[in-house]
Amino acid sequence: MAAASSLFTSPLSFLFFFFFPIVLLFFFFHSSSDHRPSRAKSPPCPQSYPVIGNLIGFLRNRHRFHDWVAEMLSETPNSTLRVKTFLNLSHGICTVDPANLQHLLAVNFPNYIKGSRYHDVLRELLGDGIFAVDGHLWAAQRKVASYEFSTRSLKHFIADTVNFEITHRLIPFLSEACDENRVIDLQQVLQKFTFDNICNVAFGVDPHSLNMRSSSASNLPNASAFVSAFEDAIGIVSSRFMSPLPLIWKVKRSLNIGSERRFKDDIDVIDQFALSIIRSKEEAMEMNPEKGNEAASNQDLLSRFMSSSSHLEFDNPEQRRKFLRDIVISFMLAGKDSTSTALTWFFWLVAGHHRSESRILAELSSPEKKKTGGIFTYDELKKLHYVHAAVSESMRLFPPVPIDSRLTVDEDVLPDGTYVGKGWFADYSAYAMGRNRKVWGDDCREFKPERWLDDAGAYRPQDQFRYPVFHSGPRMCLGKEMAYVQMKSIVAAVMGEFEVLPIDGGGTAEKMMNPLYTWSLLLKMRGGLPVRLKRRSLI
Repeated sequence: MAAASSLFTSPLSFLFFFFFPIVLLFFFFHSSSDHRPSRAKSPPCPQSYPVIGNLIGFLRNRHRFHDWVAEMLSETPNSTLRVKTFLNLSHGICTVDPANLQHLLAVNFPNYIKGSRYHDVLRELLGDGIFAVDGHLWAAQRKVASYEFSTRSLKHFIADTVNFEITHRLIPFLSEACDENRVIDLQQVLQKFTFDNICNVAFGVDPHSLNMRSSSASNLPNASAFVSAFEDAIGIVSSRFMSPLPLIWKVKRSLNIGSERRFKDDIDVIDQFALSIIRSKEEAMEMNPEKGNEAASNQDLLSRFMSSSSHLEFDNPEQRRKFLRDIVISFMLAGKDSTSTALTWFFWLVAGHHRSESRILAELSSPEKKKTGGIFTYDELKKLHYVHAAVSESMRLFPPVPIDSRLTVDEDVLPDGTYVGKGWFADYSAYAMGRNRKVWGDDCREFKPERWLDDAGAYRPQDQFRYPVFHSGPRMCLGKEMAYVQMKSIVAAVMGEFEVLPIDGGGTAEKMMNPLYTWSLLLKMRGGLPVRLKRRSLI
């Protein structure tokens, strides 16, 4: 105690303890200042404070994060804002300017990468899969995947798979709930349906997660464990991304405690399941190579990638299996909940907009639309222009992936003059863009499928940089067309058979102003979508 007293009574010690923090702060802020070109400018940083940055605003608005971001961006002069993190640990910008987006995602594509920000978070789950890597690793996988997704056989395989699942799984499940007048969580039902579907498309296996009775359970070994592990792993990587202090989850990972320890166990289950299927397909192809290669042309993504990547060189079989595992799990992650999330908001919105519902029903029941039990073929789905417009409009307002990010390789200046430093993150918000008057006009917050139709009533695509729901540029989503096939198939079958009645009355104009969503990578509806179903006939 005496030593402590003498320490603070010494004049030299007093000066040290008084001025040292000031010197540190000066050095901190000086070192974080921008050394930008004279023609560049720094955008505003709303609700920011020294040292803590945007942390207070973030904590206050965490439950409505995307609306908070949309509000700030709508108030900035050039639809771009500066982001300041706690202790200035990282720097970045967020934009909804279509010209900036085109620059980020296409014009200067090599300068804006996924980088360590993605790879650190996703590497255990995706490994070196296409959605977490850059450079030659990305290019090689993109080339293989682009070829497969462009084949007509895959498109028909996916359409046939969706229709089979609808006919034998989804509609019977909904019919039973309707007949019993049960309230069901439609979001959960759609999640289970799309998970079964993506497992079929990716692996050629059916986990039967949307069960009506236990007797229909999958006979796949470890299927239920895989379903549980995959769900949990996605939740954990989502919390990693959304953490305002990434150091916390990184420490937990290094110590192997809490959710990070559970995550490690999840990855073990996922790896065992995926690799067991890969090995079984390898054995089948070795026993009958001609039949295996022929089957791959009309089957799941794994079989196709095994066939189309046969020319690639690997050091050993395990390296090839790792490549296949990473790319297929990547597509599973991309397709698992994105479609169900989009459809959840769609059914909620349509229930609150009866005029749009009537136009959808009119299109589904028109004489020129050939249908069999509400099931449309791949070619017939293309003729559902209003359904396509309504689904697109729903995703404009409620994009499944509401915000995305890139990391800068070198400093740059965006088209609006915004300076972006080397190593900064550059975010773009599809959610905020859909609610920005400068991009979509004064009626941007209204649900109007008609904005997607030309004078003849045909669907009219919008510029990809105004509508980055499926991303844009070289990384444009390869599964975009297949996602529309799945969504339109489900909409046609469900709306043709049932009237979907949300317990809260649906997405009326008033409810759309304060939507309830979860804080995660995907824009899931908070609390699910409880509905009752009422039988109807379009005949």
